[in-house]
Amino acid sequence: MGREITLAVNPAAGRGRAAAAGGRAAGELRAAGFQVREEVGADAADAVARMRAAVADGTAAVVAVGGDGMVSLALQAVAGTDTPLGVVAVGTGNDFARANGLPVKDPAAAGRTLARALAEGRTRRIDLGRVGDTWFGTVLASGFDSRVNDRGNRMRFPGGRFRYDAAMLAELAALRPIPYTVAFDDAPEQQVEATLIAVGNGTSYGGGMRICAGARPDDGLFDVCVVGPCSRTTLLRVFPRVYRGTHTAHPVVTVHRAARVRLSAAGVTGYADGEPLGPLPLTARTVPGALHLLV
Repeated sequence: MGREITLAVNPAAGRGRAAAAGGRAAGELRAAGFQVREEVGADAADAVARMRAAVADGTAAVVAVGGDGMVSLALQAVAGTDTPLGVVAVGTGNDFARANGLPVKDPAAAGRTLARALAEGRTRRIDLGRVGDTWFGTVLASGFDSRVNDRGNRMRFPGGRFRYDAAMLAELAALRPIPYTVAFDDAPEQQVEATLIAVGNGTSYGGGMRICAGARPDDGLFDVCVVGPCSRTTLLRVFPRVYRGTHTAHPVVTVHRAARVRLSAAGVTGYADGEPLGPLPLTARTVPGALHLLV
């Protein structure tokens, strides 16, 4: 494996901690004898373009420094190629890193892990989800959770996680079942009413909410969590169980497994890896072994 590594940094991730974290991870890599080229994109499109150029130039690896949003950008550059991805997880959620057993909020440990993996050529092939031309590694959200994201993105106050909590309270006040049209693989379409439908390549989103607790990123299948129609009281009772992944035992929740999922519902935006994909209808499919992950 080559010795030049591309370190792609989101300086805004982790409330500005990513820039310093990138320096610490780069220091560990350089100490191990690797050349590190740091890239900071002017915006998301520029960041992806820089990473794609590095892949085309034969970089030994792309290392994403930031949170799940930065990992999502990196996936657009390395998915389906032989270039491995490394992650220095210093964002707010870090669900991709958690799901794959990588260090979280410890950039020096992440740098050492990457140096060992690169020296030994140690990667793991994992699946990715794909919607159109967009790749994702964790969860595609639709319904109540994506509407919370929509509302949170429109809010200017409060900041941080409090904004998400405030958006959730506002959406609870407007809670109502959503009529979906759903199809799994080649099965006929079915009409269902649901509070939300989450399509998981990984287990969690939102900083540890294990909505698709049984998902495995190397089995060629999504876990699809369907939360049926429920009252505000039921949703508030079930919600804390999501962090343990025990919500799937509740009667209002069903889990399906499929390699391709088609979702349609009026007025619902799909989000994957926390980033907006666009309005439904959307079709997600698994691509087995699409990513070489440094572990």
